[in-house]
Amino acid sequence: MESCIINTPLGFTKILGDTEGISEVTVLNSVEKETDVIPDELEDAVIQLREYFEGVRQNFDLKLNPQGTDFQKSVWQLLEAIPFGKTISYLELSKQLGDIKAIRAVANANGKNPLWIVVPCHRVIGSDGSLTGYAGGLHRKKWLLEHEDPYKQQSLF
Repeated sequence: MESCIINTPLGFTKILGDTEGISEVTVLNSVEKETDVIPDELEDAVIQLREYFEGVRQNFDLKLNPQGTDFQKSVWQLLEAIPFGKTISYLELSKQLGDIKAIRAVANANGKNPLWIVVPCHRVIGSDGSLTGYAGGLHRKKWLLEHEDPYKQQSLF
C-alpha cells in the first residue's frame, strides 16, 4: 500500500492506495510534512484533488478500492451519484436504498466513508437543511459546500 500527504486549503490530506485503486483519502487534524515524491499509483488522485480545490474539477475519475461492508459500499455508490453543487438528505438516501427505516445505518455508513471529497459525503445534509455531523468537522463541510455552490458570488477584488 502506497501513501502520500498533500496540503489542501482544508488541511493536510493523506492518500492511500495501490494498483487496485485508491482506498483512503483522509483529512488530518495535525500539521504534517508533504510527501516529496508522489508514488505513481497516487499521482492521479493528487492531481485531481488539486484541480478540485483550484475550482477546475467537479468530478473525480479515479479507480477506487474502499474497504467496507456491502451495505457501506452501496451507500458510498449512492454518494458518488450526488452531482457537484447539489445536496441530498439522509432520508432521501434511505429512500433510494429502498428502506426508509435505514436512515441511521445510512448516516453511519456515510460517516465511515474512507474517501473524503472523492466520494462526496459532505453533500449529505439533514432533512431540515442543517449541516448535521461531519467526520472532517462542520467547518470543512461548510467550506466544501460553499466551494461547490453554483451561485456563489465572484469577488471583484
